[in-house]
Amino acid sequence: MRAIMLAMILFVATACSTAVLAVAVDEKPLADPAKEAVARALMKEIRCLVCQNQSIEDSNADLAKDLRLVVRERVAAGDTPDEIRAFLVARYGDWVLLEPPFNHMTAFLWGSPFLILLLVIAGVTAARKKSAAEPLNRKEKARLKKLMKAEDKS
Repeated sequence: MRAIMLAMILFVATACSTAVLAVAVDEKPLADPAKEAVARALMKEIRCLVCQNQSIEDSNADLAKDLRLVVRERVAAGDTPDEIRAFLVARYGDWVLLEPPFNHMTAFLWGSPFLILLLVIAGVTAARKKSAAEPLNRKEKARLKKLMKAEDKS
């Protein structure tokens, strides 16, 4: 029991320290604080393509560092956030955005929770209908009466 508790404590401590260490720090932010703020906001919206569901701002992966550099270069060049997003989507697809847009390619992704909910409701409804007790017909009542009389005699 102690070994399990120790293992759980070590796991939680490791996970927490890893999460703290996962925040990426770049050596060269943009000189203009307003442009750096725009770049940082954009970095929070862009997915690290190597990591699982982590923004490029939070990732220490080499690709995330490269993408942060691209974002900063494009912000410095005067591109708008929409133009930068469009550039990255054209290059990597909608997957690069942490919140992909609703379109014909992502309709199933956005609609699947509702589809699953409808399937669960249909399944529960079908199960209720199947398990609902129907009243006995005349033949079944007569058979039940006969069985109960036979039970009383024994």
